[in-house]
Formats: sequence, C-alpha cells, structure tokens
Amino acid sequence: MHRLTPLIALSLCVAAGTASLVAQSASAPACDPGNGGLTLPAGFCAKVVATDLGAARNLVVTPGGDVYVSIRSGARAPGQPPQPGFLMALRDTDGDGTLDQREKFGTTGATGIVLRNGYLYFATTLSIERFKLTPGQLVPTGPAEVVVGGFPDQRGHQEKDLAFDDQGNLYATIGLPSNACAQPDRQPGAKGVDPCPQLENGGGVWKFKADTPGQTYAAAQRYATGLRQGLALAWHDGRLYLAMNSRDSLDTLYPALFTPDDNQNRPLEPLLQVNEGSVFGWPYCFLDGKVNKMVLAPEYGGDGTTVGRCAQYEAPIVGFPAHSAPVDLQFFDSPALPAKYRGGAFVVMHGSWNRAPAPMHGYNILYQPFASGKPSGPYEIFADGFAGPAPIMSPNDAVSRANGIALGPDGSLYITESVKGKTWRVFARAK
Repeated sequence: MHRLTPLIALSLCVAAGTASLVAQSASAPACDPGNGGLTLPAGFCAKVVATDLGAARNLVVTPGGDVYVSIRSGARAPGQPPQPGFLMALRDTDGDGTLDQREKFGTTGATGIVLRNGYLYFATTLSIERFKLTPGQLVPTGPAEVVVGGFPDQRGHQEKDLAFDDQGNLYATIGLPSNACAQPDRQPGAKGVDPCPQLENGGGVWKFKADTPGQTYAAAQRYATGLRQGLALAWHDGRLYLAMNSRDSLDTLYPALFTPDDNQNRPLEPLLQVNEGSVFGWPYCFLDGKVNKMVLAPEYGGDGTTVGRCAQYEAPIVGFPAHSAPVDLQFFDSPALPAKYRGGAFVVMHGSWNRAPAPMHGYNILYQPFASGKPSGPYEIFADGFAGPAPIMSPNDAVSRANGIALGPDGSLYITESVKGKTWRVFARAK
C-alpha cells in the first residue's frame, strides 16, 4: 500500500480536464553536499531533515507535510537500556526544509504505521491501534483506540507491519518466533518440529476489519501461512505483497552440509504475492539462490539439493540477496512518476548480521519494476550509502540502517533509519 502519493518533486495540476506536471524544483529546499551520505540515481538529491529521533522504524507524511515516525525504542545512553518507544510528530515551522518541531506521543513503540481516513494506524508488538488526527493539529489529543488486541506475546520476530485493501480490510503480519521451528532453536544439528506448532498462532498474515475497534486476535482469522518474518507488507493494484526475512546460520548449524559461502548467498529474501489461503512452506523450505527455487531445509532432512515437499508450496515472485533483511515495501504508482518508477516497488533493506566471515550486505533501498501485477525486470539499487564506508563486518559498524520509506505531498521521498533516527528527504530535480 502506498502511504501517500508521488515520488518525484512534481505536483499534478488539473485544468479543464487536462493534467499537467509542474516542476517544484525552484521551491524545494537545497540538498546537502554529498546528499547527507546517500548515493542516489542521477537526477536525485537528498537533504537531512531530522536526526537523533531514536530507533526509528516506519514513517508517513500527511497532505500538509507533517511527518509521523514510529520509534521502536528511544535513545540509548552509554551503558543504559534504551528508553521506551513512542510515536514522533515532526513539522517544518519556518519553511527551510528541516523538521524543526518534534513532539513525542503515545505510550509504546511501534513498527508499521499508515495514514487512513483521518486516522494514524500503528502496529505495536501486541496490538494495532489508531489515533484520530485533527486537521492543522500536529499531535492527537485523545487516547489511542485499540483496533485489534491480544496478539501473541512471543519471544522473537514480534514486530509487525500492516496494510489496507480497497474493501475496508486490515492485514497484519505475525512472525514465526524461531529460526526454523527446531527444538532446541538455533542449536547445531537440531531437528525441526513437524508439523510446526508455531504456525498455529504465527508465521503468517492475519485479516481484520479496518474500521472496527475492539477486535481480538484469533487463530481463525489467519489469511495466509508459511512465513518466517514479514516486516514489509503492501497492498497494490488489488493484490497483497510481502517481502520476507529468510533463515540464518546455515553453515554454523549444519557445517557438514553448508559452507560459509552457502550461508552468505543461498537463503534468498523472497518477495511474495499473498492470496487468501496461501501457504509458502516456511519453516520446512527456503528459497535457494543457488538453484532459484524452494529446497528442503536441513532441519527437515534437506541436504542442500532436495526439493521434496517444497514443490507443493506457492513460489516466490522474486528473490532478493540473502540476509538483506527487507523491512518496508511501498509501491508508487502516481501519474507524476517518471515511467521507470511508476507502479514499481521500493524495498527497504535493513542489512545483514549473519554473513561472517564476509562483510555485511544490504543497508540500502532496492527498486523492483512491475508491470501488470508482476515483476518486469531485474531490481536495482535505488539508494545506498546508509551504512557508511564499506566494508562493514558487523551491524554495529553501520552509521545508519535504512528502515522506512514514505512520500510527501509534493512528491519528495522521505527515508528514515534505525540507528539514530536520521531522516532524509529525497528530491528529483527537473532537468
């Protein structure tokens, strides 16, 4: 689901029934030297509009240009635990392009965040809630309203994303709280539990009513299953899509079968089209970059080549590089977009931790072209440079880690990251 309309710094003017594109480059603020550390396609530039927000996740931009960011946790002082999470409201009060006013609100951290029909929806680990927004007022005055509560309180992969379809339905992800449903989890040679009981309450997408407060999670509301961790969920052109974080540690858990190079490159991050009743095969299978198809996981008897039961599950539509960690997915289909970016998917890659002894990978934003609801060519790197000077050998070396992407009313692109909450605004300059 696109959070708001277009990417390019253009506005769409309609006169006598005829649409025309009017460049906004002259009124846009100046970009930073070096684009605030980012590498962008030719014709794009960036300005840092906020920093030190905390562990920022996703963000949205209102038609008036206010920005709302979900903060998973607050700033961390040296030697101290992080502060509790919250939502952050940001506004440019003097027109210089910097978000100088910032207001915290809410009582808990969040990941997924979407604007819909005058409400700000956000996903905590245990609920989906919303605030009613008042036009012209930066911070909501009333309490948050729980739309869906009672999600499983699980040990891992508990962050959620959310999306809305065109019929008033709300979709939310629930991760599988393990690497591959093995017992014990993440121990060398451990066998997978079959069938995996964690799929009863997690490892899928759940469907609810968007405008009905007070709903309670139930296993019966599961929409699709067989997923590990889906933090990048989007509705586009009548279809639901999800980019999934794939498995870890092939080489260290099963060294007789997999080398470090296998672990670094083979378990691709799949992009999936999700339909009601879809079954994608996790934890029994993973998308293997060596053969570009689903193969049996070692926890379930796989040897790195056997397909076995994996042939019965729905296939991914794209495989992104292993351990890139997709955390946000947005389709931008405004007529103000140049043809190259119209209707395609921007996929935010948080970056790897699990590629030793090789350098880490990801820490960028990919663009995947689409046509007629299907991928239509290879993906490319749209934005890079978040992590700082390469190579990095650990996530702790990263200057920043891309996490959220959204569109402003003038067509500029907002990007945030989770190390310090640095936020960029990206413009396309008219030629």
